[in-house]
Amino acid sequence: MEALAHLAAAESKTVRVDYFALLKEQRGLASENLETRSSTVLELYEELQKRHGFSLKHSSVAVALNDEFADWSEKLTERDKVVFIPPVAGG
Repeated sequence: MEALAHLAAAESKTVRVDYFALLKEQRGLASENLETRSSTVLELYEELQKRHGFSLKHSSVAVALNDEFADWSEKLTERDKVVFIPPVAGG
């Protein structure tokens, strides 16, 4: 995961992460505050995917940063709120 290569040079920050649907099930939590050295929301997802074994690729997940849908290249800053939204099956 090439985005993880940049983690060592980045400063640590605390962010809030909210999970929904499958990601919530796989993580076992609805939300958490965590410390990360990830610079972008993509790096954060890859970090969490590796740590928690998320089965979904980032390309099938939507991301919101501070209550706005965001691109995967968005930069993270201290106290950001990140929401990962997997596809949800309807019935």
